[in-house]
Amino acid sequence: MFASEAELVRFKVEVTRELAPSATGVLLDPEYGAAQAVAAGALPGDRGLVVALEATGYSAEAMSGRPQLLEGWSVEKAKRMGAQMAKLLVRYHPEAPGAGEVEALVAQVAAECVRFDLALMIEPLVASGALFPAEKNRAAVEAARRLSAIPGVDLLKMEFPASPEATDEEAAAVCAELSAASRVPWVLLSAAVDFETYQRQVEIACRAGASGVAVGRAVWQEAAQLSGPARLEFLRTAARERLERLRAVVRALARPFTDFYTAEAPLGWYRAYSTYPNPNEEA
Repeated sequence: MFASEAELVRFKVEVTRELAPSATGVLLDPEYGAAQAVAAGALPGDRGLVVALEATGYSAEAMSGRPQLLEGWSVEKAKRMGAQMAKLLVRYHPEAPGAGEVEALVAQVAAECVRFDLALMIEPLVASGALFPAEKNRAAVEAARRLSAIPGVDLLKMEFPASPEATDEEAAAVCAELSAASRVPWVLLSAAVDFETYQRQVEIACRAGASGVAVGRAVWQEAAQLSGPARLEFLRTAARERLERLRAVVRALARPFTDFYTAEAPLGWYRAYSTYPNPNEEA
């Protein structure tokens, strides 16, 4: 799709610059987007920065289901660069032989995020391969139940849990099950669906308890086939208008994060507030 890594970086910076003002936060990877967008001044200072922890790409290893953290990257580095949240993608089926390994990794990363006072988003992709729709539905709900129960997990980024063949009523019922199972807010990713399909999914999910969206390709996928002024024009018009439409849906229908989290500051709060452990000090 992109002729070089430099072109991929340029694309991510342009998308960030044009669409971040219409978003509450931007999710970027450390290899090709996060530091580059910050250095270019493309990320507004009043928008959140979410940085991925996993290795990106579609290599055999990345698609194998084995947890793949990016070598040379860490929760501490994400915090130091100014991120407000870290994101970890895991390929996870609750009944798969490797489920325990994935849960252990999530617990490890969550503990690090607590240590460095960084929020954590988990993105569990339930392998759909040969799964029947009902089985995939159950797997998505159970994944939300198990992973949201791990201390330090703050947000789930979920696929639409219903099959494409499901009616709106059937899809709403599955989304409601997922909402009831999750102890933390969940937001809907867009995957590879077209925008109109995604907007319909967002409406169903938010009515059934989802708390927002984590959208990418459904908003800007055509821009990847364009370049120069044509790309910028698409991002400034069609892509921005799509994002504003989604924001309107979320504002009208989504379950507020405050249903899960409240802020309290009792007198003396600072005494119990955790600090970063010094690795050079003995416990």
